[in-house]
Amino acid sequence: MNNKSITILKIGGSVITDKSTDEGSARMEDIMRISGEIAGADSRLVIVHGAGSFGHPQAKRYGLTAKFDPLGSIVTHVSVKELNRMVTDALNSAGVKAVGVHPMNCIVCDNGRIKEMFLDHIRIMLDNGFVPVLHGDVVMDASLGTCVLSGDRIVPYLAAALGAERIGIGSAENGVLDDSGNTIKSINPSNFKEVRHFIGGSAKTDVTGGMLGKVLELLELSETSGITSYIFNAGNEGNIAGFLKGKNIGTAISKAEDKG
Repeated sequence: MNNKSITILKIGGSVITDKSTDEGSARMEDIMRISGEIAGADSRLVIVHGAGSFGHPQAKRYGLTAKFDPLGSIVTHVSVKELNRMVTDALNSAGVKAVGVHPMNCIVCDNGRIKEMFLDHIRIMLDNGFVPVLHGDVVMDASLGTCVLSGDRIVPYLAAALGAERIGIGSAENGVLDDSGNTIKSINPSNFKEVRHFIGGSAKTDVTGGMLGKVLELLELSETSGITSYIFNAGNEGNIAGFLKGKNIGTAISKAEDKG
């Protein structure tokens, strides 16, 4: 049994793809750099990456957030699988024992929320030194047929189910920013109303809620589990490596005010 603590790292689709394009365009230099930074991690690590231009434009084109479309679901799933292959290949090239785990194959939702997820294989992977790499995907939905499930919803579910100790959300921004472009150091239930108006959606095509969606999911997680999450800029060299080595950077999303 591996007793090292579990860390979950989310890498935003805006960091590893060009979200301004209508078809999949990967930022391979960033994917390779990030893979090298992850290679130094010493914890049991689960990676979840966004879909970016490999999922959002396809889901939008077929209207998947509004209706069931089998062909659109398949096209979107195939696209996000391709990005996942690129990410896992880069990680393995950097020496990380990465294995792609497709949510379509192990998650069932109901009205867009995760109803159940098969986790036994992920637990065994972690105990044996593998790094599971999940991603935003189209999954089967008991009420809707299929639904678009973002990495931002997968992360808190996994964190609570696996008992993760650290969560890092690598975005394209230096955390959550105020109206002057400065990083808000801490967001918690007591100051959320005060900072809420600073937090917007995504500037590019995004069918999953942008920054506000992230913050709401992580606030709910902190309330139910006490886990603190950090939203930081994964586009800046060294930030992912620093976070994985225990550095607290960006915006802390927590249950109580951060006194640090």
